[in-house]
Amino acid sequence: MSRKQWTGWSTPHAGDEQAEQHYLIEPRYLAGGGDLRHVTEYLRACGWRDKSKTGGPVVFDSPDKSVRIGYDPFTQPGGWTIRGKRTAHQEAWHATFGRQTPVEIVAGLTDALTTARTAHAPNVWEPLLDQGWKTERGRHFTARSPDGDAFVRFHQSGPGQAHWWAGARNEHGRMWEATFTPTTPMHLVRAFSTALADPQPVMRPLGRIPPSRRIRTTSVSVLPSQLGAWQQARITAARAATWARHSFASNRSRTPPGARPYAGQSGRAR
Repeated sequence: MSRKQWTGWSTPHAGDEQAEQHYLIEPRYLAGGGDLRHVTEYLRACGWRDKSKTGGPVVFDSPDKSVRIGYDPFTQPGGWTIRGKRTAHQEAWHATFGRQTPVEIVAGLTDALTTARTAHAPNVWEPLLDQGWKTERGRHFTARSPDGDAFVRFHQSGPGQAHWWAGARNEHGRMWEATFTPTTPMHLVRAFSTALADPQPVMRPLGRIPPSRRIRTTSVSVLPSQLGAWQQARITAARAATWARHSFASNRSRTPPGARPYAGQSGRAR
């Protein structure tokens, strides 16, 4: 374990704040669950509706009510469930994440639900291979992390039956598992694999460090205002992106059918 002063965020007026001890943990897939607000506050900033009941599971609905995200710590095995309703362009689907799935990895998928999908065909394996994960063929096609402690697995049992699942383990056994139904949009599975393979460490407070010899920890001193500024930056980015999408959609709805920008003699739109 190493120790250093955290300089990732700056605060001009720290005042008499007392620094708190946190830890940067690598690899991120062995870091434990983390703060649920990393997921939920981003969704709230993107206009998702908080349908949670006091003392009950966490529940958020998308603005169009086509997707529901829930976190239930009161059942076994508990954890995250993301369900998408059937639409004109998408079959119903769902994905699950165990309770100890790091929130930063869950957010890879849930953040992607707040943005438009890209036109190109997503490659789930690319982010993993870019970070040195190794693939193997057998009954299933599997990608394993360089340390062997995390995996992504694919199996196609028939046409339209492409099953994906993933997980991580330490010396004490399986920490978490994620599953995706065959109808889960591929850009969401790709967003998950990108977050899973991200080499950046994640932060956990003192007392929330998994007991494992397979993680690397760096002790950092963090002022509450620094931590708050980092969290607020994520929320601000979500609000800005949401505003931009709504503004674009509003402008498109006001454009008369067949209308296009006037092009002068130069051929450029004016």
